Amino acid sequence: MDFKALAEYLFPDVKETPDDIEARFPERQLPEGACVTRIGPSPTGFVHLGNLYNAIIGERISHQSNGVFYLRIEDTDNKREVEGAVETVINAMDYFGVHFDEGATAQGDNGNYGPYRQRQRKDIYHVFAKLLTERGLAYPCFMTAEEIESIRVQQTANKENPGVYGKYAKCRDLSLDDIKSNIEAGKEWVLRFRGQETGETIAVEDAIRGKLEMPRNNMDFVLLKSDGIPTYHFAHVIDDHFMRSTHVVRGEEWISSLPMHVELFNTLGWKQPVYCHTATLMKMDGASKRKLSKRKDPELALSYYQQEGISKDAIWEFLLTLLNSNYEEWRIADPEADYHDFPYTLEKMSVSGALVDLDKLRDISKNVICRMPAQQVFDGWLEWCSEYNSDFASLINKYPERTLAALNVGRGGAKPRRDIETWKQACDFMSFYYDETFKVTDPMPEECDEATVKEFFGKYLASYDHNDDSSAWFDKVKAITEEMGFAVKPKDYKKNPDQFKGSIVHITNMLRIALTGHANAPDIWEVSHVLGEEITRKRLQAFA
Repeated sequence: MDFKALAEYLFPDVKETPDDIEARFPERQLPEGACVTRIGPSPTGFVHLGNLYNAIIGERISHQSNGVFYLRIEDTDNKREVEGAVETVINAMDYFGVHFDEGATAQGDNGNYGPYRQRQRKDIYHVFAKLLTERGLAYPCFMTAEEIESIRVQQTANKENPGVYGKYAKCRDLSLDDIKSNIEAGKEWVLRFRGQETGETIAVEDAIRGKLEMPRNNMDFVLLKSDGIPTYHFAHVIDDHFMRSTHVVRGEEWISSLPMHVELFNTLGWKQPVYCHTATLMKMDGASKRKLSKRKDPELALSYYQQEGISKDAIWEFLLTLLNSNYEEWRIADPEADYHDFPYTLEKMSVSGALVDLDKLRDISKNVICRMPAQQVFDGWLEWCSEYNSDFASLINKYPERTLAALNVGRGGAKPRRDIETWKQACDFMSFYYDETFKVTDPMPEECDEATVKEFFGKYLASYDHNDDSSAWFDKVKAITEEMGFAVKPKDYKKNPDQFKGSIVHITNMLRIALTGHANAPDIWEVSHVLGEEITRKRLQAFA
């Protein structure tokens, strides 16, 4: 076989050489030890938690080392591509605070190592497809889907490894004339790599998992599909070389493909990047763990966290607890530090499934939001409402000063209140601050019958002075409590319940319910001063 003639016949329009491509994408000029990483999502319209999980790893190891983090769109499978999916990926990453130094953007590409969309890099892949063909390491294959399925059935029956290799690679040794005849007859073809029959093993040092050993590749895997677009295996090797990636962060499902990728890097004479295969995201299902499912688990989709209004800061804190086993210790020791200051390392990553616990996430979210300044909460909540709850956004915009004052209630101090866990839940919790959404949902304490309720609010309003400070206000509440036969000290009521109608807890709960609609609410005096005297009196008079 004249492989050079075959290469010219298959790729007559390819005039660039490998050296031309090397010159187009020179080595990056970066500090010693700087990492270059990427994420490479497919534009299917479904952006999942695993995308963000791996993006945070890539972002951390690149930015902590003064390197480069970029976005590459791996759109080689046009059958799965969804219109607008690239914008969906970019918007999701932006929402969760993952920022790229270069790569695909909604407006085009940003950077000197593009295009950053694989379908636009066809000419680059064909240079190396031609090179491998010239070297006798790639050949056109005309086998149909039906033929390949027939081979698979036969291999299954013989208990052999499935795939195209050895005697099953029927087009390996076609003559140049046979190849030309097939192509002239209009037969579709793919370009296959000529795998090596060998019993050798390869060893790859994974940055997360340590040494991985497996059989060397012997498959004639596909390099170019029938439309001339490469498979993931071929494209990622070429792209990671010419985009000068130092680390490849991806899910553990790609470990089985390593022999193909290692063989391509070795064959092309290129330095292999450091592979970092991450653990699968899991959840508890009863007493056992299972992989998160697109069909069963809404929390796999990033859109779930956006729609629920879980802040990006809470997501980062949660994922960092999954990514590094020492993150929670660091957070306890550095409660006020920015999570970006955490010294993330690949060595502290788990190789077993990472457990996605939504209860833990919501608890972390409460801690994160209670530590935020009120203005930051205001801005994050309003931004979410503007997208997902326009009615509440209108209320926030109508009463900005009251809203900000309300968000300051119980904030600060050694133990700030943990009332808000998501922006969605904040709409429910904060609704009592606005007459438009205020409603009483909790009943009055059972210790307080209708006559007691009426008597208390009558006395309270008669002595109420909106200008009282917190201490003067509470002295009046205690005086009414004692006058009505309720225990001023809860422990007195607990010790001798028969001597009192109830305790001051029941009295203050009446006030909370009248003012907020709920027995569990922030400090009454603070709430009344956020609402103002007019609204406060109006709500209390409804019970007098």
